[in-house]
Amino acid sequence: MNEIKTASLFRNGRNQAVRIPVEFEMPGTEVTIRKEGDKLVIEPKVHKTLGEILAFYGPVDFPDIDDSDLLPLDEPDL
Repeated sequence: MNEIKTASLFRNGRNQAVRIPVEFEMPGTEVTIRKEGDKLVIEPKVHKTLGEILAFYGPVDFPDIDDSDLLPLDEPDL
């Protein structure tokens, strides 16, 4: 996709913002932004940290497991 469009820059409080044309809309509500030389690269934020994933699912209650009928573990040979 090498389509080129012109986008408007504007002020949002003390921040500079850009209006992204509908053809370039990205999924989600957050993006990552980085600078490469004079270019700004904006990408959808898709990579989550383990903490973010766990916070999304909330506390997990693990069931009690009865392992009394299992054989004991062997000691490893070192």
